[in-house]
Amino acid sequence: MSATKFSRTVMYRLLAVAALCIAFTLTAFGQVQTDTSTATVGAPAKSIQVERGEIVHVSGNSVVIKMEDGTLRHFDNVPDSTTITVDGKQLNVHQLTPGMKVERQIITTTTPKLITTVKTVTGTIWQVSPPSMVILTLDNGKNEKFTIPKGQKFTVNGQETDAFGLQKGMRINAQKVVEQPETVITQQIKRTGIAPPPPPPPQPDVPILIVFVPVPAAPAPVETAAATPAPAPKQLPKTASDLPLIGLLGLLFCGLSLSAMAIRGALARLG
Repeated sequence: MSATKFSRTVMYRLLAVAALCIAFTLTAFGQVQTDTSTATVGAPAKSIQVERGEIVHVSGNSVVIKMEDGTLRHFDNVPDSTTITVDGKQLNVHQLTPGMKVERQIITTTTPKLITTVKTVTGTIWQVSPPSMVILTLDNGKNEKFTIPKGQKFTVNGQETDAFGLQKGMRINAQKVVEQPETVITQQIKRTGIAPPPPPPPQPDVPILIVFVPVPAAPAPVETAAATPAPAPKQLPKTASDLPLIGLLGLLFCGLSLSAMAIRGALARLG
């Protein structure tokens, strides 16, 4: 029995707490209700910033890029989730290679918007000091002071009035409308790249015609020796006799003698 009573006591307490929470939620909702809406009041403006460069060094999650103006920019601790679209593939920092051309587009969109906040207050007037202040007794029995905005209108028994038409004891419903312009800026980053060209393929084996051009041989070096006197001609040995020469001279003298005798006889006959 005691266990059953304990269970019932716990259940009743839980139900009471739940009922209080629901009642508090409904009371708070009935006292002050706030509605906020956002509307676009103009055409969005876009600006695009383009940065180009070439990867010159990659080490782990660090990348060094040479920009178009020649400056070097070091990007350290690049997250693995940051990717670049290269030839239709998503590459992370560990798949980048030196020589790759990269481009980053930063698209900034500026959108003018108007945020409208509507606060609805319901309560009974406990004290009013027009045109700037009113104290309301809310549904939870507490009094709360409100500042009356300039031009604020109140609904009393279905009729609209201003702060000077309020009196103590009136049940009123008031709305406070606040319009606040706001500029919403969003950025979108697109990263693209171009892989470096592959190295040229090796040339196929093509027979090569080799033409040999004869090269004239260099003339042999001429050795110049020191001038030496020519050797004296050797004297031939005497192998012939003088007898034929003596015989020939004898014949010659005989012929001369005969000729002289003939000439002399011819002269004698003539004389």
